[in-house]
Amino acid sequence: MKPDYKNWVPKKMLYLLAFFAFIFYAITLLLQWVIQPGSTKVILSSLCLLAAITLTLICIWMTRMYRAFSYDGNRKLSKAIVEGLARYVEVPKNGSALDVGCGSGALTIAVAKMNPTAKVIGVDRWGKEYGSYSKNLCERNALAEEVDNVEFREGNAVKLDFPNESFDAVTSNYVYHNIVGVNRQDLLLETLRLVKKAAYLRFMIFSPRENTVIWTLLSIN
Repeated sequence: MKPDYKNWVPKKMLYLLAFFAFIFYAITLLLQWVIQPGSTKVILSSLCLLAAITLTLICIWMTRMYRAFSYDGNRKLSKAIVEGLARYVEVPKNGSALDVGCGSGALTIAVAKMNPTAKVIGVDRWGKEYGSYSKNLCERNALAEEVDNVEFREGNAVKLDFPNESFDAVTSNYVYHNIVGVNRQDLLLETLRLVKKAAYLRFMIFSPRENTVIWTLLSIN
């Protein structure tokens, strides 16, 4: 059984971009037949063609991102980032960790594999934006990776249903920048309140090309 961690670039989005690009190209051609020569024809045709080209370029760019971050692609950036980050998460023996916005469970499972004595919980609201992600998918991936020290729950980063200082470590990946309509400082404070006192926070920039952390900052609570 092989895990399926999906891709942060939804295939549906690529299909929609390609579809609407095609529609605007078709409208551009259609305008050449149904509108008499003149300024109106030039303006409408130019606008439609510009929209078509823009959508095409976005589709090409996002397709490149899809291939780069695919777990099955050549570069496998997501795999490098997740496993690279997990190597720097140290949970005390019999401790606990939380992964906020676990998606398909990739980081949750990676942290659990690096800390086999710890209990690692992954939470996500599994919304419409990433409809291919689900709690069931996370559990299947954990089973495929033969990891049994994980648990997945439905939750929201805006209000996490855990008491203060519940965890020895909290991780998150590809999450906070996607949350809109919320004060970012309040969002981070909601996460930080779950970290136990005297624990450390590690901020890092991970380089997939070098497969290493190239910058770190330690801060004590």
